[in-house]
Amino acid sequence: MKLSAPIYHLKRTAKQLARNEGIELNAALERIAIAEGFKSWSLLAAKYALSSSASKLYAGLKRGDMMLIGARPGQGKTLLTLEIVVEALKHGKQGMFFTLEYTEAEVEERMSSIGIRTKQIDDGFKLDCSDDICADYIMAKAGSAEPGTVVAIDYLQLMDQKRTHPPLAEQISALKSFAEDKGLVFLLISQIARTYDPATKPIPDLADIRLPNPLDMTLFTKAHFIGNHSA
Repeated sequence: MKLSAPIYHLKRTAKQLARNEGIELNAALERIAIAEGFKSWSLLAAKYALSSSASKLYAGLKRGDMMLIGARPGQGKTLLTLEIVVEALKHGKQGMFFTLEYTEAEVEERMSSIGIRTKQIDDGFKLDCSDDICADYIMAKAGSAEPGTVVAIDYLQLMDQKRTHPPLAEQISALKSFAEDKGLVFLLISQIARTYDPATKPIPDLADIRLPNPLDMTLFTKAHFIGNHSA
């Protein structure tokens, strides 16, 4: 859902509304949010922060990059990843989303929550929910992808579940070489270990990634983590 005006302008409108009607600023902000189609100002602000972050992250990506996106459950890592894919589409690039976690309907629901209908972007966006997703499968599907295509994988740890698949370290190494050879960008969503304590560290880091098996973290050229204050 696109805002009718930049968020700073909406805040200014809310302040004016509060003065004109003699109401608390919080109440005015809530009214503005509802008018924009959100249930509350906090949800509107979270959506703005997500879009702003996605735009900045996409701007910093280059061909051959492997970005790790980590967060605890419910912190918005999947939505952020989809937002980055959408940014690629806005810039005339292709986007691919491979998920072992969600159904097609669930992905479409999440895309809808950020104002995107998958039917509107069929030409540039490819969604794959196959149970066979692994590095070899992804490389086969993305073999003809144009340079600059953003390929998202949801999520890292699930690629290591089937014994018939190569070890995770081998899969990520193969994807890294593939990304460099083809000029693609990979986004890999990752779980955070249960040992991570947000009370002592607001935002997790590479040391907090849940790794059932060893993995060379230097294969990732970039990493982005979402903390409790992010959505």
